[in-house]
Amino acid sequence: MLRVDHLTKHYGDTVAVDDLSFDVAPGVVTGFLGPNGSGKSTTMRIMLGLDRPTKGRTSIDGHAYRDFPAPLREVGAQLDAKSVHPGRSARNHLRALATSNAIPLTRVDEVLEFAGIASVADKKVGGFSLGMSQRLGIAAAILGDPGVLLFDEPVNGLDPEGIRWIREFFATLAHEGRTVFVSSHLMSEMALTADQIIVIGRGRFIAQGSVDDLTRTSAGTVFVASADDARLAQRLRDAGASVAVSERGLDVGKVPSSAIGEIALADGIALNELTPQRASLEEVFMELTADSIEYGSARAAS
Repeated sequence: MLRVDHLTKHYGDTVAVDDLSFDVAPGVVTGFLGPNGSGKSTTMRIMLGLDRPTKGRTSIDGHAYRDFPAPLREVGAQLDAKSVHPGRSARNHLRALATSNAIPLTRVDEVLEFAGIASVADKKVGGFSLGMSQRLGIAAAILGDPGVLLFDEPVNGLDPEGIRWIREFFATLAHEGRTVFVSSHLMSEMALTADQIIVIGRGRFIAQGSVDDLTRTSAGTVFVASADDARLAQRLRDAGASVAVSERGLDVGKVPSSAIGEIALADGIALNELTPQRASLEEVFMELTADSIEYGSARAAS
């Protein structure tokens, strides 16, 4: 169990984390989402004792990270895939970690094989691609067979096979009863990977729940196909709806499907399809964090 309890972190006049509280339960994959600058990385660094909080605390199974005598046996983490000495081989990097945490050196070859980088184990890490570095970071995270694992943007640089592999890997870890906490900006991947989602913005808690729960409570669009899409689209816009026209039909927002049916009936327009579409995780995320985006682009008028 990971716990964040009224956590606050200031960097000078900048508030990176603002009275943030949440729990991360074992046995599920929990996604950690937020816009750039929302405090995700700062929160994870404080969890691992890399930054000190201004106020509040974080705990791992009731203990501060610094209190574990052999932390890699309790907590595995990958925060920066490239934060490895470039002149050291992958094998020697893992051997150093194992020695410092009283982990048998035989475990090194096991995790190299598991991560798919045994063939490059004796090559210098400085020559690794981002994807290879990500796999090395994963090997380091599981080196001590910990019960709690934290990953920050773990699929960056991975090819489709690697992304599928890590998705299955996270599911296996959770099935074994471990706590799996994953920060990512890839909404589509989190929708497939995470069982639970925690959303923060400007360092503050916004929402927590399953993907299904979060998308169920958000207004989606309605797909409509009719005998006269052009006329129906105009009638819907007159009623205040947003309408996107495609070859297949209309994607309608801001009005419910019942109102669309009534408008079509009143104009004598036959409907071939009227299907509510649940909002995607990306749409829900944009809705939840609309007031928390530090830098945004202007949207084209429609």
